[in-house]
Amino acid sequence: MEIILLENLEKFGNIGDIVEVKNGFARNYLIPQGKALRANNENKAEFESRKADIEKANKAKRGTAEKIAAGLDGEFFVLIRQAGEDGRLYGSVNARDIAGEIVKKESEVKRNQVVLNIPIKNLGVHTVKISLHAEVSLEANVIVARSKAEAEEAKKEFLNPAKKNDAQEAAEAPAPAENKAEEGDQSVTA
Repeated sequence: MEIILLENLEKFGNIGDIVEVKNGFARNYLIPQGKALRANNENKAEFESRKADIEKANKAKRGTAEKIAAGLDGEFFVLIRQAGEDGRLYGSVNARDIAGEIVKKESEVKRNQVVLNIPIKNLGVHTVKISLHAEVSLEANVIVARSKAEAEEAKKEFLNPAKKNDAQEAAEAPAPAENKAEEGDQSVTA
């Protein structure tokens, strides 16, 4: 089905584009949500008469989304969940959970704006895309931990990974003097 887009859609096009989509997607989602019109002569004429208003409304929505994105930039969102010893969650964290945590920080983010292809099933810091508008998106850091103290530790490790890497390298590197002494002992006994 050919439709006229009334707003910018990330995977389909910009305002005013005439695109071909599946019939069900157009009838069940795009047209009822006010995101598109059927591409017939009558609707094309209506779109042309309202084009300036539609573009003005889109610009206002984009401005609002940019303000929200600026307020969320660099924020960490902590979700406390139960998990096993290996770090796997007993349940999972989905888009609704993340959106609920973001709303607690007084931001207008809906569940469908959180782009999460698969649910989070492990403890740690996860980067999640939040698409506030077709032209405005951001990467949010979601910390999934067993307690607030564990979340703070995960945040410190995420912000300063060099400290963690230096400690791992020091622990993994054997002491050179001990190795030479052991090699010397082996050659004497042989």
